[in-house]
Parts: sequence; C-alpha cells; structure tokens
Amino acid sequence: MACCKERLNSLVPSLICCLALAEAQVAIGQLFGKIKDIKDKAEKSEQMVKEITRDIKQLDHAKRHLTTSITTLNHLHMLARGVDSLEAMTRRRQYGEVANLLQGVVNVLEHFHKYMGIPQIRQLSERVKAAQSELGTQILADFEEAFPAQGSKRAGGPSNVLRDACLVANVLDPRIKQEIIKKFIRQHLSEYMVLFQENQDVAWLDKIDRRYAWIKRQLVDYEEKYGRMFPEEWCMTERIAVEFCHITRTELAKVMRTRAKEIEVKLLLFAIQRTTNFEGLLAKRFSGCTLTDGPGVKRPEPPLESTNPFLEDEVGDDGSEMEEDLDRPKKHKAPDNPFHGIISKCFEPHLYVYIESQDKNLGEMIDRFVSDFRAQGPPKAGTEDGGAVLPSCADLFVYYKKCMVQCSQLSTGEPMIALTTIFQKYLREYAWKILSGNLPKTSSNSGGLTIKSLLQEKEGSEAAKFNVEELCLICSILSTAEYCLATTQQLEEKLKEKVDKTLVERINLTGEMDTFSNVISNSIQLLVQDLDAACDPALTAMSKMPWQSVEHVGDQSPYVTSVIMHIKQNVPIIRGNLASTRKYFTQFCIKFTNSFIPKFINHLFRCKPISMVGAEQLLLDTHSLKTVLLDLPSIGSQVVRKAPASYTKIVVKGMTRAEMILKVVMAPHEPSVVFVDNYIKLLADGNPETFQKTLDMKGLKRSEQSSMLELFRQRLPTPPSGADGGPSFSFSTPTPEQENSRIRKLEKLIKKRL
Repeated sequence: MACCKERLNSLVPSLICCLALAEAQVAIGQLFGKIKDIKDKAEKSEQMVKEITRDIKQLDHAKRHLTTSITTLNHLHMLARGVDSLEAMTRRRQYGEVANLLQGVVNVLEHFHKYMGIPQIRQLSERVKAAQSELGTQILADFEEAFPAQGSKRAGGPSNVLRDACLVANVLDPRIKQEIIKKFIRQHLSEYMVLFQENQDVAWLDKIDRRYAWIKRQLVDYEEKYGRMFPEEWCMTERIAVEFCHITRTELAKVMRTRAKEIEVKLLLFAIQRTTNFEGLLAKRFSGCTLTDGPGVKRPEPPLESTNPFLEDEVGDDGSEMEEDLDRPKKHKAPDNPFHGIISKCFEPHLYVYIESQDKNLGEMIDRFVSDFRAQGPPKAGTEDGGAVLPSCADLFVYYKKCMVQCSQLSTGEPMIALTTIFQKYLREYAWKILSGNLPKTSSNSGGLTIKSLLQEKEGSEAAKFNVEELCLICSILSTAEYCLATTQQLEEKLKEKVDKTLVERINLTGEMDTFSNVISNSIQLLVQDLDAACDPALTAMSKMPWQSVEHVGDQSPYVTSVIMHIKQNVPIIRGNLASTRKYFTQFCIKFTNSFIPKFINHLFRCKPISMVGAEQLLLDTHSLKTVLLDLPSIGSQVVRKAPASYTKIVVKGMTRAEMILKVVMAPHEPSVVFVDNYIKLLADGNPETFQKTLDMKGLKRSEQSSMLELFRQRLPTPPSGADGGPSFSFSTPTPEQENSRIRKLEKLIKKRL
C-alpha cells in the first residue's frame, strides 16, 4: 500500500501538467477560431466596399477620358484653324500676326507628338513644317529684295514688314536668322570693301583714322535707320562692328605684308595707338557678347564704369607720368577688354620695327646722358644736387615705363621679352657709362705724391686725394645706383605682370641688379680708400718718429691730430650726402674701420725701438684714436646718434688689441716666463711672428729674442683637437712685407716723376 501510494504521489505533478497543456490547446483553438472569424468579416467588408466604389471609379475614368478628349479636340481644332490661318497669312505676308500665331501653333503641335501615327495629325504636322520652310524662303527673299547684295545703292529700306519678319525669324530655324544677319552685314559693309581696297591710297596706315571714322558714321546711320528693325537681342550694332574689325584686321595684315619696307616706327605707333583707342571705344559701347555667346543671347547690362583696361596705363603714354608709378600701391585691375587685339593683333608681326627703334632711342639717350654729364660736370658741393640722385636716372626709367606700357598694349608675348632684353642692355650701359665710368680715379686727382709727403705729416687739404666736389660725386653715384637697384626690382615685377604667364620665368633682371650693387660697393670702397689714403702720411709719420727718445708724455701727437682732422673733413661731407641712404653710410664706417685699424697696428709694429715713455705716449694716442673712431658715425653732427652695435664692437675689439700690444711693450721682459705668460694672456695670439714684432718694439737683441721665442713656443697652451691654433685677432689686410713692397713701388714711381 505504501509503495502504491508513493507511486501515485509521483504521478500527480505529471497529471497536473497534462491537464494544463490540454487547457492551453483548447484556448489556442478558440483564439484561432476568433481570428478566422475576424478575417472573414474583413474580406466581406472589403468586397462590399469594392462593390460600392466600382461604379465611382468607372465614373472617374470616364470623366478623365472625356476631359482629355475634349482638350485634344480643342487643340486639334486650334491646330487645324491655326495651320489654315498660318498658310493664309504667309501668302499675304502678314508677318506681325504670323509671329504670334506660329509660336502658338508650334506649342500646340507639341501636344500631338504621341499621335503622329494618326494620318490626319501627321498631315497637319507636315503642313506646319511646309509653312515654316515657306516663311523662311519668303523672308530671305524679302530681305534680298530690300537689301540687294550687288550695287552700292540700296533698292529698299527698313519697313514694318521686315521688322515683323525678324520676329518670325526668331521662331524659325536659327539658320534663317543667321542668314539674315550675315547677308545684311555683308551688304552693309560692301561699301567699306570698295573704298578701302588694298590698292587705294586711304588703305595705308597713315590714313587709318578714316577707317574708324567711316564705321562710326555707319553705326550712327544704322541706329537711325535700322535700329528698330532688328530685335534688340540680336545685337546687330555690335555684330556690324565686330565684322568690321575682322575685315579690317585681314586687310591691314595684307597691306602691311605687301608694303612692309614702308613701315616706320612713328607710322606704326600712330596706327597702333589709333587702333587700340578704337578697341577701347568698342569696349565702352558694347559688351562683347557676340564674340563668345551664341546667336540670340541677350547682352548683359552695360557696366557702370569703363571696361577699357588701358585707361590707367594710357595716362603715361606720353611720358607725363613719372616713374613713381612703380611705387604706387596696386589698384584693382579693370575688367579685361573683350575687344583687345581684335584688330591690333595684325601689328604684332611688325613689332620688330618698334623694338629696333627703342634700341636706337635708348642708345642715343645713353650717349646724351654721357655728353650732358661731361658738359655740366659733377654735382656741386653745398648745393641740393650734391649727393642727390642723377636726373638722368629718372629720365631713363620714365622712358622705360612708357615703352613697357606701349608694348604691353601691342603684345604680351615675345615682343615683351625682346623689349626686356633691350632694357637689360641699357641698364648695364647706364651702370657702366654713367655711374662706374664717372667715378673719380684714385690716381688722377692727387697732385702727385712726394717723398716729403710720405715721410712727414702734411695738412689735410694736401694729403686728401679727392676734393669736396669729387666726394659729392661719389655719393651721388652711390645714391643713384641704390635708386636704380630698387627701381629695377620694381621694373622686373611690372614686366612680369604685363607679360604672358607662360613667359614670366624668362623675365629676370638679377644680373642688372647685381651690376648696380657692384657700383654701390665700388663707390663705398672709393670713399674708404680716399679717407684711408689721407691718413697714410700721418701713420707713416708715426712710424718714423724716434719713440725711443721721447722724454715725457704730453697731449696727443701731431699725427693723431692729422688723422682726426682728415676724419672731420671727410666724414661729415659723406654723411650729409648719404643722408637718404643711411645703411650705406654705416657700411662706409664699418669698412673704413676694418681697413684703418689693421693698418694702424701694422704701423704700430714699425715703431721700434720704443721706450717706456714712448709706449705711454703711443697708448695715449691709441686711446684718442679709439674715442674718435667710436664717435665716427656722428662726428661733426649737431645731432648725436648712438653708433650701431656691430660697428662699436669692431672698433672696441680692434683698438683694444692695439692697446694690449702697447701694454705688453711697456711690461718688463724679465723674468721671461712672466713676460711671455702676460703676452699670451693679453693678446691671445699664438703667432710667433707677432710675438717677434713685439720684441722688436722693445728693442731686444736677436740673441735675447731667440731664447724668448723658444720660451714662447713652450708656454703656448695646447690647442684642442680640431682647433686652428688658439684664439687670434685677424684682419683681411696686406702683410707687412706686402705693405713694404707697395711703399717701395710708390717711391720708385715718385722718383720717375721727379
């Protein structure tokens, strides 16, 4: 019993699950039944709606078909009546009514493209095409009758019939309109072809104004007589002008080819000027739509401002504008002239005449500059011209400006490159003949050197090689070269703007700018050499003085006074004449210092032997020169300016070396080790020759110098690997041997002159 009970208890859950599953299946079956009932009811409802709306849809389709049929019948009626009216109006030449009717008929016929299979519709379409063809032939015949192609006198003229015919031509095949325009323009310009034939006297370039005067009269006549006959969008006035330009270009090219030997530059420029002016007039009057757009395109509104791109440049065509144009800020570029070159292109093959003429004119201009300079002489000192830019420079660049503008109006291609080559040629000639050729020569202006001037101190006016006028001339040439350098760079930029983009790389004036830079360098070098040479007698006098016998230290020595006097004479003149080119005055100061200080040190080594008192006097003189050199940029000026840091550094470094040399000379040479170490510390110069010169200044004997030199070599610090032997102060100046050789040559030259 217990066992059976346990089995029954284990089966209870299974029985419960089975009962629940059965109940779920029954519920699902009921749900499916309800869904099926709903679906059946929906299908019945849909079928009922279809039955209700079936009649309504039929009525809608019937209404739509009926409307389409009525519309098509109306169109067909309109088409049939329109075709009949069109044929009747065509026969009666009622072009005013035809213009409106034809467009309507064509529009209505478009609705029947899908019905072309119907014979009656196809027949109407063929009748419309026949009417259009007949209209085209008839209109062309009417124009031929009104404006016959042959004969100079017109048989007819403008009429309302022809005006309406033009409206009809707008609707017909575009070829009809083009044929009307072509025949009318050809007939309108037939008189021009006769009057200006190649064999006629008025066909040559000297009477080119008559061509443009003729077309101006014809355009005015056209506007008065036929302006209202053609539709505005046909742009007939512009078309006549454009066709005139094409004919003129062809005829001018032909006549210039035949009479090429008779073309002169003035005649060519005259013709080109008149032609470009006419092209500019066309640009003001017309938009140029007929040059690029197709027939019938409406011309845009005329611009408020002139579209002539030459108005800005033409101001200076006569040379009235100065070269300051190159410095002006760039203005907004005017719109391109669509008519530029439409006639003037024919002159381009003959521009070699213009280029050759400019070559000749510039050559004559340079020769005139040379002769004027010789006649007028250099700028006078103390005047506004002293140190100023030479007037010939401005004249040259004004002429360049004029030539560049003229040539750019004629062509922006190879002729511009040829003109640039001419510019380069005469820029170099100006630099050589006017600037470099007129720089004073260092050997021609001195009154001849004497042995006395080499051995003793002379007054500044006798020692200086250049007088004040020559100094002003050098400064003027320097200022002119600087102006030419800057203006040549701007000229190159302007040429690149004018020339075709494909030729920009061939415009290069770097060589000419380098030439002017060399003139500037040579001018500065001349000024330096002049002041340097003026100081030479004083330095020579310094080296000849008996420094061993100086007994007491006084004021600065006479040679220092002489050097200062020369500096005070030359530097204010140079500074005043280079006021507009301050940077080059600074270069002059730096170059003079770099030349004078090494030369002073070389002459200092020649002062031997030197006593202690003599060394002290030289040290005082050196300090005086150092003070003067530091004040060199503003010496003699009421306005004291601080010298540039780069210049001050050079002076301090060079003159400090001279002071250190004298301090070494003043030091006792015993004990030797202390003397050598002190020398190495003060001068930081490992060159044995310099050390030996210092020993010579002290007046030591050769035997003593040998031991000192050996000790000097031993005490020199070992330079680091890769070093150049230790610190040293060097100048790019001649060695003492070269200096002695130069003096000997001068002495021989003087002896020969004496």
